[in-house]
Amino acid sequence: MTPTQSPMPRSILFVCNQNAVRSPMAEALAKRHTKGRIFVESVGLIAGALDPFSVAAMAEEKIDISNHEAKTLQDVDLHAFDLIITLTPESHAHIVRLIGDSRPPVEYWPTPDPSDAEGNRSQIMDSYRLVRDHLEVRIADRFTFP
Repeated sequence: MTPTQSPMPRSILFVCNQNAVRSPMAEALAKRHTKGRIFVESVGLIAGALDPFSVAAMAEEKIDISNHEAKTLQDVDLHAFDLIITLTPESHAHIVRLIGDSRPPVEYWPTPDPSDAEGNRSQIMDSYRLVRDHLEVRIADRFTFP
């Protein structure tokens, strides 16, 4: 570990707005990448309905998130995590207000909302794939094991 690297967390919480698109994807990808070596969970500022395009994009990677149930911040103890990763400006601002300068550390990974995509089904799916692939790269880069 170099001086600029932080130690590998034992637990990660991904936070977005509704726990319906980005954070469930990030949770599933992180679980697959870390192979159980890190506890991973996700929540939203509010609970939303799981987005079927997210389910389809993850299924392309042989990851089933169809049983994901949206959770909110009230469902977890923020201080029980070693690292919180926020994926939206709203979730980042809210988490920073809640925990201030205390632990755990917070990382902000700006992630576009693929549900804003327009066009035919193929074009919309491309937006979800881009977000999925972006998260996959970020997770692989951040949580590499020796």
